Amino acid sequence: MAQIHVLDSETIDKIAAGEVVERPSSVVKELVENAIDAGATAITVEAKDGGIEFLRIADNGSGMEASQIRTAFLRHATSKIASADDLSRISSLGFRGEALSSIAAVSKVEVITRTSDALTGIRYVCEGAVEKSYEEVGAPQGTTFIMRNLFFNTPVRRKFLKQPATEGGYITDLMEHLALSRPDISFKFVLNNQLKFHTSGNGDLKEVIYRIYGRDVAASLVPVQALHNGIRVEGYLGKPVLVRSNRNFEIYFINGRFIRSQLIAKAIEEGYREYLMQHKFPFCVLHIVMEHEDVDVNVHPTKMDVRFSNGPAFCNMLASVVREALKAKEMIPEVSVTKNSNEHKVLKEHTPEPYETVRTSRYRVMEQTRYEADRPKMQDVVKQPVWNRVLGEKKIQAMQDALEAAQKAGVQADDEFFVEAKPLEQVQPNQARQVEAVQGPEGEMLKQEAETQEKTSQAPVQMNLFEEKLLSVENRSKYRIIGQVFLTYWLVQFQDNLFIIDQHAAHEKVKYERLMKQYHEHQVLSQGLMPPVIVSLTGQEEAVFKEYTETFTALGFEIEAFGGSEYAIRSVPVDLYGCGEKELFLEVLDELSEGPVRGNLKAVEEKIASMSCKAAVKGNNPLSRSEAERLIDELLTLENPYNCPHGRPTIISMTRAELEKKFKRIIN
Repeated sequence: MAQIHVLDSETIDKIAAGEVVERPSSVVKELVENAIDAGATAITVEAKDGGIEFLRIADNGSGMEASQIRTAFLRHATSKIASADDLSRISSLGFRGEALSSIAAVSKVEVITRTSDALTGIRYVCEGAVEKSYEEVGAPQGTTFIMRNLFFNTPVRRKFLKQPATEGGYITDLMEHLALSRPDISFKFVLNNQLKFHTSGNGDLKEVIYRIYGRDVAASLVPVQALHNGIRVEGYLGKPVLVRSNRNFEIYFINGRFIRSQLIAKAIEEGYREYLMQHKFPFCVLHIVMEHEDVDVNVHPTKMDVRFSNGPAFCNMLASVVREALKAKEMIPEVSVTKNSNEHKVLKEHTPEPYETVRTSRYRVMEQTRYEADRPKMQDVVKQPVWNRVLGEKKIQAMQDALEAAQKAGVQADDEFFVEAKPLEQVQPNQARQVEAVQGPEGEMLKQEAETQEKTSQAPVQMNLFEEKLLSVENRSKYRIIGQVFLTYWLVQFQDNLFIIDQHAAHEKVKYERLMKQYHEHQVLSQGLMPPVIVSLTGQEEAVFKEYTETFTALGFEIEAFGGSEYAIRSVPVDLYGCGEKELFLEVLDELSEGPVRGNLKAVEEKIASMSCKAAVKGNNPLSRSEAERLIDELLTLENPYNCPHGRPTIISMTRAELEKKFKRIIN
């Protein structure tokens, strides 16, 4: 039996550090919070290589006494509380006394500090919790921490850190939240020798939002300020135009502490309920101040979770405050109305294109006129590349030879590809005359096909889904489009079946398969934007984008830095052109931030499915018959045309027998 023994202090420190120091951003969080508790009015954070190799946190706070520096690095040493009774009224951000000892246990730490009444400061150096240097130096008032080579003595932990760019994104995201938590403190953040942001510290929360999220966000804010039962709520709510696809932009602070709480998130979303679409989340920055006895922050070492003494009442109050603030503001969004596109039939965000727009509109008018004047013929359809790929070159050549032979004989051989609501018997004589005029092997082939079709039309048989594909090229000429209902569903008759096709699901499936094919073949076509679309990214979004840059490029996006935190979208996939490029890019970015690791094909497929869904024609938008024909043509070429990428059916069927049962023509 194994003997029970007490672990040595070095092992204990490394185990404890695993809870407090998860990654470089954890170090920044603990030390910046200590700087805030020390009364600093200016804090500078500098990171290199994602904070793994170098971190510097400097403040102008009260500093540490020379006699207390060594004590500060001991476990559970703190100046914030003195006894267990103080845990019920914590007013400081830090209080556990674990940060410095945990950081020193897994990194090389250098601290320089001086109090206001001291003439000189102290420089203290330790590596892996082992003191290396303690000396007197000249220094400004405040404290500067320098960390190098994080997890140098715990290689297992270091191995599981992410790429430096990703770790730098976590630090940026944290610094943005810290700056929003205290607009009265000037924060300066430098990442890899590049200034990310620098706040003034004048106490204006809206100015901090402007510096971090950009002008568009700052211009779409609703101020909120309320006081209920001793709980004060103030800050800004984003208008519904700022909705995002995840909760990363729901930012709230309890007594100046940034936290994550499902209770608060649900309350905010309940207040927004009348203004948000399903699966969309609001933007907000809220400061909530309440009595310290009503909230417990001593839940987890990271201090990100809290508990409330009366959660339901607080939740109802917060939802009411959000709801009333939004009702007091006019919420009519401003949009620019452009001409409807034949393909998308939706209102689009207008991108100025003085030449491209005119050319495109003229082309669409020309194409529409041509389709109305001359409906598609069989010989035109079989020449399209999509049919050449499906039927094969030999069969296409045979059909073309047959058509040429019919033309030489003086017979009209251009049967319309769709038969519009005419009895099949009326078509047969015309087909018979055409077949008789064609001699040779081609004529025999057409004759056999005509006889097969005649037998099928004379003796309809209930189709078996498991024996014959309903949506197939072979059955294409037998379909009859009846029309469109509810501006969403197309009715198609085939033998003794009525097919109902959802135009959105079908268009989504076609676009998805097209994009997936182009993606795998590295042949995604892009459409340039002139002028480019400019987007402002947060630190976390920027890190995600850099991680998935190759994926965006493979999907057909051309995006480049535009200065600061802004990026220019210069090209988008051609199938997504005109679909609100900015919103589409941000939504895909939101989904990627919550998705699997880089290089996962499933993640890429999900993004392409999402892009296809947003670009597909929607329900309640009419399609012309020629557009429906082209859509069904391409749908037939797919291996699985029965479901959209999200699993919804593209087509359902009803047999003639079932229909007659509904009208009591057939009684069981």
